[in-house]
Amino acid sequence: MNLPASKIEVVAPNLKRRLSGVTATIARLVPIMAREMGVVATGPGLPADVPHIPLMRAATLPRSRWRVWHARRNTEMLLGLFLRHALRRHYRLLFTSASQRHHSRYTKWLISKMDHVIATSARTASYLERPATVILHGIDTEKFAPPPDRAALRARLGLPDGRLIGCYGRIRRQKGTDVFVNALIELARRDPQVIGIVMGRATEKHQGFERDLRARVAEAGLGGRILFRPEVTVDEMPAWYQVLDLFVAPQRWEGFGLTPLEAMACAVPVVATRVGAFEELVKDGETGHLITPEKVDEMVEAMAGIVSDPAQLRIMGEAARTDMEARFRLEREADEIMDVYRGLLDGE
Repeated sequence: MNLPASKIEVVAPNLKRRLSGVTATIARLVPIMAREMGVVATGPGLPADVPHIPLMRAATLPRSRWRVWHARRNTEMLLGLFLRHALRRHYRLLFTSASQRHHSRYTKWLISKMDHVIATSARTASYLERPATVILHGIDTEKFAPPPDRAALRARLGLPDGRLIGCYGRIRRQKGTDVFVNALIELARRDPQVIGIVMGRATEKHQGFERDLRARVAEAGLGGRILFRPEVTVDEMPAWYQVLDLFVAPQRWEGFGLTPLEAMACAVPVVATRVGAFEELVKDGETGHLITPEKVDEMVEAMAGIVSDPAQLRIMGEAARTDMEARFRLEREADEIMDVYRGLLDGE
């Protein structure tokens, strides 16, 4: 990127080559913020359309002005400290915390050295030992939107008619995929119209877990109604939410979790466990239902209560879309983060 050094106000590092939630967040936000401020990313693994500069340039920017170094990982906080104290670069240090656990002594020390901290949810903020600005994630509500013709989209993707219930993301115990499958087996036995979709990837460590789930489905004789689909690319994801009647987020624990937002933006109600930020995302009884983690019976009743009532399904779906547009637009997240940037640049 050929942005003059005098115009660069914020550097967002991404020090990880593999695609991750952090990388995806940077890729979503930086192009939007770059329209209003001199915001660039740096590091490997970034899409070509994300405004970025080489890491060496970020480390040698002139000291003629203060800039913000926006870290989201321990390694990036450490590098920010090195740039400021060893190389004497003029960086204000900002960290975004998404984890919901007690931090190690090392991480606490790094966070204590930051000039400001953002937390991605109120629950995340409760694990910090210093004040933080809570800024919930947002999503692209133009890309994730209700489909013009759901039936035609289902036909294009080779999906059957029925009450489609989906669970998307990594297939592993942490994500509660087994709880979803067990609940779906029970619901499918009660309601012949229910079709389930499990979509995602199991890494090598979790492939045995996935094989066990497939075996349970086969043993129940539901191989044609509980469908396993491979992970798709980011640009294909909206269509897979748009075909659903209901989305389930069955996690045992979670940092934030964007999938409920993506589903609700497509006017799909959500059943989610009370973990991570889900209690801040899903309005219980209005845009979906919140349930206890690992409780198969609760999940069955919550799913049945929504999909068995077409009027309820429509009302909740419309409420979910309205709430996403009001509270979770990606532009809102970008604006709130830029307010923090401006405060830091003004010396606040």
